[in-house]
Amino acid sequence: MKSYRLKLSFAVCLLFISCTDVIDVEVPEAEPRLVIEASMDWEKGSEGNEQMIKLSLSTPYFDNLSETAVTGASVKVIKDDDQTEIVFIDQNDGTYTTDEFVAVMDQSYTLEVIYENEVYGASGKITPVTKITALFQSKENGFDKNALEVNIEYIDPKDIKNFYLVKFQRRGDLLPALFDMKDEFTDGNLMTIFYEKLEDEDSGETEFQPGDIVDISLLGVSEQYYNYIRLLIAQSGGPGGPFTTIPAEIKGNCFNVSNPEKYPFGYFRLSEVDSKGFLFK
Repeated sequence: MKSYRLKLSFAVCLLFISCTDVIDVEVPEAEPRLVIEASMDWEKGSEGNEQMIKLSLSTPYFDNLSETAVTGASVKVIKDDDQTEIVFIDQNDGTYTTDEFVAVMDQSYTLEVIYENEVYGASGKITPVTKITALFQSKENGFDKNALEVNIEYIDPKDIKNFYLVKFQRRGDLLPALFDMKDEFTDGNLMTIFYEKLEDEDSGETEFQPGDIVDISLLGVSEQYYNYIRLLIAQSGGPGGPFTTIPAEIKGNCFNVSNPEKYPFGYFRLSEVDSKGFLFK
């Protein structure tokens, strides 16, 4: 009986192997679009004068090549109340910087980018944020009761509709973990957010250890940006694999003045941010 089962299994394996074939599928590629990464972060307690905007070109979904930096563009931000222009200097690596940004709470600003004779724009205002009131470590709130986690606390301002973006990044990690928050059901309350990392052999993820340092940022964002980043976080958090749904195109608030059909990707966001560092013991 054992011999029969082995032979049958072997025959089935041969059947599947013999049916294997390679199918080449032509995937249509869209024309590259301008990608605008314009996050104006005003750190609490700072002047907020140093800012950076990054420009690149989109690449095909299955292309593993690195991003294409955009140089030679004209980039400026205009303070809407008095039309003051802040020019961002081309650093010849896809980044454009200034040390003359004028940060004013609730002030509206307009972004203007000129690239290859096309004008791109966006607008927004600086959104305030409350302070982080406490940082501490624990093991009680997460999924693994033996794993370390970092906690932050803040008091949500009462009777004001607030939206938040929270970033956690252990020093040495390539990318931060992002969390979108709103106060629809927690208005005016003391809020606690925890973050833990679990062991994962497939991805190489490791738990927090004593001595690890985590950089944490709490940002105030607009409702429009909250809806945008929430979709991005949801799409980037998929499990992967050959049958995973390809992420859908998500439009930000940037537009093409010269050619509306050729809109850019990305977002022009202006936020006040409270940042802290935490050392695990």
